[in-house]
This record gives sequence, structure tokens and C-alpha cells, in this order.
Amino acid sequence: MLVNIVILLVGFALLVKGADAFVDGSSGIARLLRVPSVVIGLTIVAMGTSLPEASVSITAGLAGSNGLSLGNVIGSNLFNLLVVAGGCALILAFGIERQLIVRDFPVCVGASALLVLFLLDGVLQRWEGLVLLACMVLYMIWTVRAAMNERTDEGAEDKPSVAKCILFVVVGIVAIIWGGDLVVDSASAIAVALGLSETLIGLTIVAVGTSLPELATSIVAARKGESGLALGNAIGSSTFNILFILGASSALTPIESSAEVFSDAVVLLVVTAIMCLWCWLKGRMSRLMGGVGILVYVGYIVYVVLR
Repeated sequence: MLVNIVILLVGFALLVKGADAFVDGSSGIARLLRVPSVVIGLTIVAMGTSLPEASVSITAGLAGSNGLSLGNVIGSNLFNLLVVAGGCALILAFGIERQLIVRDFPVCVGASALLVLFLLDGVLQRWEGLVLLACMVLYMIWTVRAAMNERTDEGAEDKPSVAKCILFVVVGIVAIIWGGDLVVDSASAIAVALGLSETLIGLTIVAVGTSLPELATSIVAARKGESGLALGNAIGSSTFNILFILGASSALTPIESSAEVFSDAVVLLVVTAIMCLWCWLKGRMSRLMGGVGILVYVGYIVYVVLR
């Protein structure tokens, strides 16, 4: 148990330092490409920080651990939206860029609704996984094309080194994935020793552990004033988790669900829709909204543990 605790702390340290390097490198790439940082958050950063979820869910799906695979994605998305976005708002309230409100958040809501629809029969079929993957491809094409139209000459005189940006991104991703892997492995070992179920581990410890890259990256970004990158990372990662990770997992092998997992998917849809509506009406993430989001997540975790 003591060894696992030490490994857990080492993993956290790697996550924090990796996120710092990753944000610096990603922000530099945004300046090099002359696109808004929110676009980088929705694409490069979102995909990079979602690698732990991809590894855990696809491996779990292939091994037949359906509860862990689905629970990891649903739990990670709830953590992203309530804790990652909420934590950033608590650090510094920020306005939300219009494209997140009119395009990216609704896509995230649509992905959650599609997941609920596909889980109605209790199985995420191969063809449904292929539909999710197709939606991911269309969304990425849409995002990249929009990014090309939003290029600007602002800051063109202050271009960072290409090699330095790439080095920071690569080192950051390696540290984040390694740190996340250490956190998940050690936390899961502790959970198993305490006799927790597979679904519970997936929804809580593994979900939180694999979402720590998003949390670390977004908080560092928020503290550096990159609020667009921070929220874009949370929303982009949530969309990526459903459309790509569950899409790839179920395309490889059908994933069976349960009544409990379906109810968790419904909770995710409701939370995503409410947050989207809030952002649409208010146009900003306030400290109050951030605090409420974290409290809702804590309440949800208590419910999951007690049920």
C-alpha cells in the first residue's frame, strides 16, 4: 500500500510538470499557425490529454471489461465538464468564445445524446461504433476548416521556435501519459485491495486518474490566461472520448452495458445539456458556476459509491 501511495505521488508530479510543458508548447503552436488557442485546445491538446482514456478504454474493451471501458469514458466526461471546467472558473472567471457556444458545446451534447440512444438496447454495437467514428471525422474536418478561416496575423512578429514548441509538446505528452498511467495503476491497485467493483473503479478512480491530464493542463492554461485553451480542452476531450474512444472500442468488439451505466450516461447528457444552456445564456463561466459544478460532481460520486 505504501509503495502504491509513493507511485501515486510521483504520477501527480509528472502530470503537473508535463501539463506545464504541454501548455507552453501548444500555445506556441497556436501562435505559429496563427489560429486561436481555443482551436488548439479542441484538437491537439484535447487529443493529447485523452490518450490515457483511449489506452484504458480500448484495452479494457478488448479484454471484455465493459464496465471499466464505459465507466471510464462517462466518468471522465463528467469530471472534465464539472471539475476541469469548474476548477478553471474558480481560479479565474472567464468569457466563452462564441464558436464554443454555437458549435463545439452543442456537438458535445449531440455526442452524449447519441451515446444514450445507442445504449438503449444495452449494447454498443460495431455499426454504432463506426457511426461514432464517422461523426468524429466530420467534426475534425469542420474544426480544422474553421481554424483555417480564423487565422490572423496577430503576434506574427513574435513567433516562437518550431523545434522548441514541438519538444515541449512531446515531452509534455510523455510526462502526462506516464504520470496518468502511474496514477491509474496505483489507484486501481489500492481500490482493488479495498474490494471496490469494476464499474465503480471505472466511474471514479480510473476516470479521475485518466482525466488528470485534462485537469492539470486546463488549470495551468487558466492560470496563464489561456482560458480558451482550458475550456476547449475540457469540451474537446469529452467529445473525443465518446466519438473516438468508445467508437473505436465498440467497432473492435461490441460493448455490453447495464442499467446502472445507462443511468450514468443519462446523467452525463443532462449535465452537458445544462452546462451548454448556461454558457449560451450567460456567455461566461463564473466562479459560482465553477463551485456549483464541483459540488454536483462530489454529490454524484457519493451517490455512485452508495448505490
